[in-house]
Amino acid sequence: MLILHCPYCGVDAEETELHAGGEAHLKRFGPHSSDEDFETYLFARENPKGVHFERWRHANGCGKWFHAARCTATLEVFGTYSAQVTTPPQAIRDAITAKRPGWSWRDVQ
Repeated sequence: MLILHCPYCGVDAEETELHAGGEAHLKRFGPHSSDEDFETYLFARENPKGVHFERWRHANGCGKWFHAARCTATLEVFGTYSAQVTTPPQAIRDAITAKRPGWSWRDVQ
């Protein structure tokens, strides 16, 4: 079972207490964006085998959204962090690099 640490209330929650919200760090476009940009936002998602950044909501707890970095192949969790940050924190990137040298995700390493 997947267990994630809620960075807001400090609880280690089982996935049954959480609600998955899809890919983290998506670029959202305003009302005057092109049809192509809006289509990309709606339908283009990464689905990697390996390191992935996801949004989760602590549904049966504090109710807040947060981000998690985990491996989709092994369910190994590298860390969780606030949903208000625009890129993964350096400490989490360092934890991933320590276990997965040479990993990459978009323009983040």
